[in-house]
Amino acid sequence: MVKGINKQVIVVKAPDPRLFEEAIFILREGALAEGASPEQVLKEARQAAKSYVSRSTIPGKWFQAIPAPAYAAAGALAATAAWSLALFF
Repeated sequence: MVKGINKQVIVVKAPDPRLFEEAIFILREGALAEGASPEQVLKEARQAAKSYVSRSTIPGKWFQAIPAPAYAAAGALAATAAWSLALFF
């Protein structure tokens, strides 16, 4: 247990719940004392969470949507085809 430490945190609900439930941001000491309003801090935390989601869900990676058993079946089919070709030649 850590004693004597007081941290302020912001918890932001995920813009896309498929990736994570919520994001926890730990405020720098004195961040609100430097003139940033709570609304500005919350807005920046939401933007950071949203930009993480947009970077993590890259369109065009269609192969990530294919389930693992489909990869296994394709590999087994390819191995069978390779062995069949090896037997004929």
